[in-house]
Amino acid sequence: MRVVVPVEVLEGETVSAGLVGLLASADITVLGYHVVPEQTSPEQMQEQFGERARAALEDLAAEFRTAGGQADFRLVFTHDRDQTVDRVVDEVDAEAVAITGTTGEVGRLLVSLSGDVAVDRITAFVTAVAADRPIEVTLLSATEEEAAEPGRIEAVADALADAGVDVAADDPPLDALVDTVPGHDAVVVGERAPSLSSILLGDFEERVAAATVGPVLVVQRPTGESGDENEQEEFRHSGERATERAGSGE
Repeated sequence: MRVVVPVEVLEGETVSAGLVGLLASADITVLGYHVVPEQTSPEQMQEQFGERARAALEDLAAEFRTAGGQADFRLVFTHDRDQTVDRVVDEVDAEAVAITGTTGEVGRLLVSLSGDVAVDRITAFVTAVAADRPIEVTLLSATEEEAAEPGRIEAVADALADAGVDVAADDPPLDALVDTVPGHDAVVVGERAPSLSSILLGDFEERVAAATVGPVLVVQRPTGESGDENEQEEFRHSGERATERAGSGE
């Protein structure tokens, strides 16, 4: 299981110990990015700030490796943050993207099954991060779309319980879901469209994201589209090798 963790590296964004611990069983790509003004070239920013940014990213990758997983990092100076995240997710075939937030040790995980999401992928992801651990998982389904699949929560709850996940299931309206979010340390939602940038568009995602300061883990749909590039990027795999590439279009 691979998770992409975007961080706005030159703005000092970091990753909380609770998120690192939650993802201890995953392989991580820390995506350090900086959005470059249109009138500035990514190459210029790379030359000026690349060394400092790489040092910070190597420290973050080391934290994930210490927690037990494999971790690499990418450094990207780009004109389009969302397009860069989408492209990297496709390139590394990631199952999820983390919106970092802030949390201590994760003991309560809220999992939304609402919408046209990849339920099987969400089930597999939650199993990987929560099975046989002291994490209570709350399953929620909060939109009218589930009327066509009335047994969705029950089926996922049974599958998670069989895998050793401590599950509590509920089926509240949207307002109740938003009210429930602050009582949990992290939230798992499913990507609802082929682009990550659309995950925070729309009333449901906006309200859930606004209701928590903790991490939000976005489980990806099975397929996606790669964007074009116009950026200067460096890639380091497990801190051992590096390549440099310049593209055009992003």
